[in-house]
Amino acid sequence: MSAPNETGEVPPVAANSASQAPALETDGVLVADEPVDDGASALGSVASSTTSVTASILDYRIENGRTYHRYKDGKYSYPNDDRESERLGKSSDFRKKSHVVTSSDLQHHLFLLTYDNQLGTSPPCARDSKVKRVLDVGTGTGLWAIEFGDDHPEAEVLGIDLSVVQPDFVPPNVKFEIDDIEEPWTFSRPFDFIHSRMMTSSIANWRTYLKKCYDGLAPGGYLELNETDLYPACDDGTLTEEHAVSRAINLLGEAMVKIGRPFQSIPELRQMMIEIGFEDVHLKQYKWPSNSWPKDPKYKELGLWENENLNTGFEAFIVAPLTRIHEWTMAEVQVFLIDVRQDVNDRNIHAYWPIYSIWGRKPVEEKDAA
Repeated sequence: MSAPNETGEVPPVAANSASQAPALETDGVLVADEPVDDGASALGSVASSTTSVTASILDYRIENGRTYHRYKDGKYSYPNDDRESERLGKSSDFRKKSHVVTSSDLQHHLFLLTYDNQLGTSPPCARDSKVKRVLDVGTGTGLWAIEFGDDHPEAEVLGIDLSVVQPDFVPPNVKFEIDDIEEPWTFSRPFDFIHSRMMTSSIANWRTYLKKCYDGLAPGGYLELNETDLYPACDDGTLTEEHAVSRAINLLGEAMVKIGRPFQSIPELRQMMIEIGFEDVHLKQYKWPSNSWPKDPKYKELGLWENENLNTGFEAFIVAPLTRIHEWTMAEVQVFLIDVRQDVNDRNIHAYWPIYSIWGRKPVEEKDAA
């Protein structure tokens, strides 16, 4: 298992550069906390818009006790039921009202912790930015779109997804639609900011997707991508290919290739954006530890939340790929998950998932692009 070791920002490359994107800068590895007993678990635990829908879109398919969307059936392999909504995040205003975050905010809260309580890393995410039209791709539960709309009342925010799991009551400047981003884009006007998060296994052709984003932006508009690497990284060899969590990830990767949704190497997207025509393109890597093993307090907290995210999310990640593609029984999956969760909770395994934020700007005056 290999991934860039360190957290660091890569200097921007001019839009007309023909060179490959350089490697991430390094500033040290995560230091593990004091050794613990074998198999020790992670410390602590974590406790007015119209939605455009039709009856067929609201029809969910039930499989292995979980529900999946029927619209464009098979394009997205993860569930859309309440359990998955809680993992991805479905409440609003928690960030402004309390430091206590419920289990329903896991993934969204992880990004807030990572980005120091900001909704992203690009200029439009600054609180004092003035953005007119915003598109949130793969909006999921809609929490990012709702919070962005709250923070930017001047903005018109549209969230799109294949599933209908967004709340009914949202800020007046936010709306949600059911849409497939791999179909031709038919939006009436260009956007000033496109936000795309955790779409890694949902895109068949990333170059085509990035070109659609470029074409869908107004001159001077921004695109921000926030993605994770499929494969966990480890700097000290405590995670091996023999661990159940490694086997689970490899099986997931094989399954996604078979259905035409391979996981994309995220750092490569920066060079794709440059070649398409984006300028001032930034790439920064962050880390989500598998549990509370790091010594650094911020990463220890991130590890606590990521551990909860993994413990609640691994079933959602692998049930459909293992049963549909690898033809496992549900009983076999459940037994396997016991070993996977044991690895995720083991503080002697110093694993982390690389998280990448990439953003760039469409030139005010366009140049010839690839």
